[in-house]
Amino acid sequence: MIRKALFGAVLASVIGLAACETGPTPYQPAAGAERGYAETKIETNRYRISFKGNSVTDKETVENYMLYRAAELTLQNGYDNFTIADRDTDKNTRLRQTGGSSFYGPRLSYMYFAPSYGWYGAYDPFWTPSRYDEVTRYEAYAEILMGKGQKSADANAFDAHDVSKNLAGQVTRALQ
Repeated sequence: MIRKALFGAVLASVIGLAACETGPTPYQPAAGAERGYAETKIETNRYRISFKGNSVTDKETVENYMLYRAAELTLQNGYDNFTIADRDTDKNTRLRQTGGSSFYGPRLSYMYFAPSYGWYGAYDPFWTPSRYDEVTRYEAYAEILMGKGQKSADANAFDAHDVSKNLAGQVTRALQ
């Protein structure tokens, strides 16, 4: 009974850790992690910002997090609006191979000799066939120019208060 409980606890822990590692990139600074947001100050009111997601973070989330960071940064610096001077989203796709090997090498079955019975065919329980998955990661970039007061009539101008309020419900922050 204790072994079953211990096995259940270990299994739950492994599944929990796997779920943490396979979820979308949370809204977090990229400084301590490979994925997240980053910014570079170019002038007093101009920044280059980016958000880099992992392979399970979709394009829309990456772009929304980049816009949310632009609004957050604008408000933190005492401005009311921002205009996107340049914007792009990169798509990085590659093939990932899993499986296709075993402890004994790349073979599925083998033969062995039992003195009382002769030769036997057996399978390698550690062998898994190769599987190829397409892995896509997105990174959104923008160069923003911050301003005070009402936003301009430009289609690339955003009210930082509105963007922050409207996107806040879609933002999943990293656990601290």
